[in-house]
Amino acid sequence: MDGPKTAKIGQMFDAIAPGYDRLNHLLSIGTDRSWRRRALREIITTEHPQAILDLACGTGDFSIAIAEKAHPDTRIDAVDLSEGMLHVMREKLAARGLAARICPLQGNGEALPFPDNRFDRVTIAFGIRNFEHRETALREILRVLKPGGRLVILELSVPAFPPIRWAYKLYFTHLLPRIGGRLTGEKAAYRYLPASVLAFPGKQAWMDTMTACGYGNVRHKAFSLGICRMYAGEKTPKT
Repeated sequence: MDGPKTAKIGQMFDAIAPGYDRLNHLLSIGTDRSWRRRALREIITTEHPQAILDLACGTGDFSIAIAEKAHPDTRIDAVDLSEGMLHVMREKLAARGLAARICPLQGNGEALPFPDNRFDRVTIAFGIRNFEHRETALREILRVLKPGGRLVILELSVPAFPPIRWAYKLYFTHLLPRIGGRLTGEKAAYRYLPASVLAFPGKQAWMDTMTACGYGNVRHKAFSLGICRMYAGEKTPKT
């Protein structure tokens, strides 16, 4: 059963779904597309089909980017809490002719409706910070990964370099809520989303969490001076 935070998050994203893509670009200062492209190197292969799960898929930008670069027989399951977000995603898939390759599904990443050892890759782009029980989600993802499979996470972060960090926090905590609230009328969402970035664990703490949940070869890469971070970890084959 969904907890109180999970239900609240689903409702919030339903409310902002029509303008979510614009929100993402504001949050990332317009560079989220380039971060997704760089993450694809950890996710796709063109040599053979893959089974991929895009978790917290939102309006489907990452699912679409994966499908357009992967082997043509690759199939993607896309799961999100918000039916409003999935409605926008389905419209995008129809417009791009990708409905046969990507299957959107409303669901909770802490209780995935898939069998063990199902996926070659699981991805989460800018969504892990919104999970109510992150460790539960990490273990559930590990369950559905095939041995040798990989989890790849993109998440917004706080830069370490003090001047950049100061400017970033000023933008996030003061300018963005005002701009976003004025453009959409959803002031609470624009306050929550920046706050959730600031509250997310630091890189070493999050890597330690992934390791504690059973992932091997956990690694990290910073993009754009640490505004975005990519984490990857693998399901170690049993010997």
